[in-house]
Amino acid sequence: MNGVIATTCMAAAIWASPSAIIESIDSTDFSNNMIVNQVRSASVADAKEMASASGSRVNKDAESLLRYGLPIPKDKEIRKFQVTIEDIRQDIGSKRKSAAIDGVKKTAQGLKSKSSTFAAMCREPTECTEILKEMSDQLEPLTENLKTSIDFFNGSDQERAALDKAYNKHDKLQKLLTKLEEQMVPAGYATPVPSDYDDLPQLRGGRATVEFVLQKPENAPFDVEGTNFPEAKMVMVIDGFNAPVTGGNFIDLVAKGFYNNMKIQRSDGFVVQTGDPEGPADGYVGTPSKSVGKGKHGERLIPSEIFPKGDKGPFYETTIEDEGRGGEATVLPFSSYGAMGWAREEYDANSGSSQFFWLLFDSDLTPAGKNVLDGRYPVFGYVVEGADFLSDTKEDDVIVSAKITSGKEFLVLPKSDTTVPF
Repeated sequence: MNGVIATTCMAAAIWASPSAIIESIDSTDFSNNMIVNQVRSASVADAKEMASASGSRVNKDAESLLRYGLPIPKDKEIRKFQVTIEDIRQDIGSKRKSAAIDGVKKTAQGLKSKSSTFAAMCREPTECTEILKEMSDQLEPLTENLKTSIDFFNGSDQERAALDKAYNKHDKLQKLLTKLEEQMVPAGYATPVPSDYDDLPQLRGGRATVEFVLQKPENAPFDVEGTNFPEAKMVMVIDGFNAPVTGGNFIDLVAKGFYNNMKIQRSDGFVVQTGDPEGPADGYVGTPSKSVGKGKHGERLIPSEIFPKGDKGPFYETTIEDEGRGGEATVLPFSSYGAMGWAREEYDANSGSSQFFWLLFDSDLTPAGKNVLDGRYPVFGYVVEGADFLSDTKEDDVIVSAKITSGKEFLVLPKSDTTVPF
């Protein structure tokens, strides 16, 4: 259970080209036919939409991925509007200032022509009208900051200060966009889950936010690009729309205090992983599901939960390869630094219990179309604040606090279970 992939060596090799992986496996003593088969299937897959690393430009923005994961009916216009706003961020980052200013103008035009349409898509149109007004209020100061940055020498402190202000305004604009799109999810919407899993916790009809605080042994600092911090604080969004069973299991364990004072158990430059309690059990020991059963030490197991794009809901107890759909895109992809995946035994899709990992995604190590994690391990959330701390999170660092800061009302527990802290 401790390995997301069989070994650290295989974890490093998994991002190579399909032929390179097959050659490296065939020339070693690893008994890893599953990965060989996965890679061969992925390399020849003829899917309508390929996995997260396909294409020349990979979306690595966790908050953008979460927006795309919202179940919005007839979303064509709002997605166009979203692209316009998100492209501004790319232009600011590459100092394409004129292009960024043009993007702001297009955003203003979109707000002028589409505000009534967008408001009508919302559960509460009046609230969305206010959100749209707040979005409009960000545009003029954003443009002014961008224009100011043009007046200064490239690389100067003045230019940096103006661009920082532009970033801050754009951050506010994107957060408002998220609020707007969340309002467009139909009232009462819940992702369909088979009744077989009614005896497992589920995150139904929404998302939850979780905050982890980590500390190093002997209060050593976290070093992030040369700056020291006394502790690491990470904020994660857990998605009940796309991973209701996996997300519900995680939120239930956070609510129970399961992760409090737990050590990080793996950090190898590929993933950071935790969730293995002290003692013989490999996961959380609790009331098992009748459908999935229990582990050899009484662990509560949860089924594999994979949600491909275009499907109406996730499928369970198998992988995308087992379904003959290798290489297809999932709604939530492993394409963001800090993407959260559910760990399991290598050859058993339904052996996950409480162990999870943060993927240290690096697009340079993930050539287009070669992400073989999508559809094999469930993505159930992303780090949206503090992901940089993962770069210096090591084995034996401790999660001193794990708490739900919003969305606990979406946690639905089996009737036989009551969630109380340990």
